[in-house]
Amino acid sequence: MKNCHGTVGVALGGGGVRGLAHVPALATIEACGIRPAVLAGTSMGAIIGALYASGKSAKDLCGIVEHHIIGRDDRIKDIYAKKDSLLKWLTSVRLAWKGSGLLEADGFLRHLLDQMNASRFEDLKIPLHVVATDFYSGESVVFNRGPLLPALKASMSIPGIFVPVEHEGRILVDGGVSNNLPFDLLAPRCDVTIAIDVAPTREINDAEPPNMLDATLGMFDMLVERITTSMVLAQPPHVYFHPRLVGIRVLDFDKAEDVLEQTEQAIGEFKKMLAKQLH
Repeated sequence: MKNCHGTVGVALGGGGVRGLAHVPALATIEACGIRPAVLAGTSMGAIIGALYASGKSAKDLCGIVEHHIIGRDDRIKDIYAKKDSLLKWLTSVRLAWKGSGLLEADGFLRHLLDQMNASRFEDLKIPLHVVATDFYSGESVVFNRGPLLPALKASMSIPGIFVPVEHEGRILVDGGVSNNLPFDLLAPRCDVTIAIDVAPTREINDAEPPNMLDATLGMFDMLVERITTSMVLAQPPHVYFHPRLVGIRVLDFDKAEDVLEQTEQAIGEFKKMLAKQLH
């Protein structure tokens, strides 16, 4: 899709629940009259990217998120009205009982695929590149054709948390290990690249030492941040948006509303970035 400012590509970074920040970011991009010609995503960024690429608008995505979380202002009747969606969300991720990971997300991903009416990359209305990582070689593995399920499942398989994916002779894990913000995949195809980074903003405090799960996920976040920072410094995207997301860990899905609120506080600056670059 050609915009008046040329071909625009959007990269959506991984970050678990923090990836919900992509929804207001995409809404802002739409409001500025920008239609992405291609998307690239990792982990939750790949999931949001697939939903958007299937033809869902940012408003549609807001509705999906709203129906799958309990907001602070929700009353009993509000919760009851979306009970079916909440139950599907809560029961779709299950314990794996395997030594290679704690959780399996097949049900969660199939639930999303049902909503987008697409099972293959070829069914999408916008081309999408999904990043996973070969566990043994450490190389990025980029999916852009074939079935969506194994690509999305591999892209979000945080080592030690989600069961790795065996695909075509490879063991695949979360794309964040090798490329959490894949704007580099867009550069050869686009006049303008927009990268949305949902890495956490760290605050120094006197908290107690982390438990085992927090330590594992925290170290994963640190690894991902270092790789992304190196990429941005080496060859920055045209627009780099990194909202300040504080106190939200990868699996803090009970803080979904906090993600959206904190992102909204940074949207004004994002609009200025887009206006400066594209108009």
